[in-house]
Amino acid sequence: MIDTANTSPTELGTRSIGRLLVQYSIPAIVASVATSLYNIVDSIFIGHGVGALAISALAIAFPLMNLIIGFCMLVAAGGAAISSIFLGQKNYVNATKVLNNVTLCCVVHSLVVGGLSLIWLDDILRLFGATEQILPDAYDFMFVILLGSPLSFVFIGLNFVMRATGYPSKAMMSALISVVVNAAVAPIMIFALHWGMHGAAIATLVGQSAGLVWVLYHFLSKKSFVHFTKGVGWFDLEIVKKIYAIGLSPFLMNMCACIVVIFINKAILEYAGADGNIGVGAYGIINRTTMFFVMIVFGVTQGMQPILGYNYGAANWQRVMKTLKLGIWIGAIITTVGFAATELFPDTISAMFTSDKQMVAMARNAFRIYFVFFPLVGVQIVIQNFFQSIGKPKLSIFLSLTRQLIFLLPSLWILSPIFRLDGVWGAMATSDFLAFILTIITVVIATRHERKRFQHHNTSLQ
Repeated sequence: MIDTANTSPTELGTRSIGRLLVQYSIPAIVASVATSLYNIVDSIFIGHGVGALAISALAIAFPLMNLIIGFCMLVAAGGAAISSIFLGQKNYVNATKVLNNVTLCCVVHSLVVGGLSLIWLDDILRLFGATEQILPDAYDFMFVILLGSPLSFVFIGLNFVMRATGYPSKAMMSALISVVVNAAVAPIMIFALHWGMHGAAIATLVGQSAGLVWVLYHFLSKKSFVHFTKGVGWFDLEIVKKIYAIGLSPFLMNMCACIVVIFINKAILEYAGADGNIGVGAYGIINRTTMFFVMIVFGVTQGMQPILGYNYGAANWQRVMKTLKLGIWIGAIITTVGFAATELFPDTISAMFTSDKQMVAMARNAFRIYFVFFPLVGVQIVIQNFFQSIGKPKLSIFLSLTRQLIFLLPSLWILSPIFRLDGVWGAMATSDFLAFILTIITVVIATRHERKRFQHHNTSLQ
């Protein structure tokens, strides 16, 4: 693997697509998996060190974490896409402005979102489905996470920009540093010091702080292709608008995930009866497993993003399409592996998080139903992020809404009363299938239109 730290981003327009995708995606995949491991590591240590209901508490906290990450992604994903497009246009001043504006927006977002969430944290968790049995653990975890949100926001935001401006291996290292530190500190906090949920959250923040030091060192160095520069504006309204326009898609995606998890948690509590808290915990296991494979696909899309953004900015449609097709195949393979793993080893996966036999049995049944169409999810995610990467946020937003809201909620309302808890899992599978069909139709129509536009553009230049 070639590290782009010592090469120019202009190679994005000249080198083999396959080599570039390996070069950029592998570090991004490692970084994305490392990010997902935060929740997995926390869940494993909490499940065995605090108890089975603590897993349920994490499942309740999950939508709030999605909401927080959504406000971060509004800046991070938009900033990454815009910076790579500016590099493709050889507009290096604006690429630097993006860095500065992303940093400022991350700080502002974290203070506003974190502060407001702390004020109403108890009420928010109850809204998300927290019962009296699991509310204290959920509160303890999220209280610490929210206090450290400025660290989290800046770390994630700058890490995205680092990857998009030609340093995928460095971005990977920052994520690895953070998760390794988290994994080392968490057992000390939970098992040695007996700090429970507080300890798990503190370990997460300590890990992110370690990664942030690495990222700041990179952007403070004048050797970096894009770095903090005096005299370059820290607030440019036009750039901020562009960042928000493109970042709106992943923001809405996380908002949808937040809303949907609320409905799913409440449906589980209603249709699982006395076992509702255990059912919520089983859903937490499903979520952690799903996110592991989804984050690998996101790693691929993050690796695609600078390639797509640069070549789209350079009006090279052939390379854009080649990148998309290769990404689709890779995304489908990843989620197919996830399907196979959950079909073959559901109990083994669940036992990583809990020793509660009832929760393991519930999770096993959920795996079998929910993951039936999971191979299609990788394709849908790649295409959705393709539109985001080329500056087509409306299409990306539309596709994210279909999978996580438009198709899911009606399916939940129809199937849950009929099949009860199985209907909850079945609704998620149904939504994945319908969203896949619509995504394929959308990308075929949109790419045909874009190809004609580029052909006309290239002809007018001749």
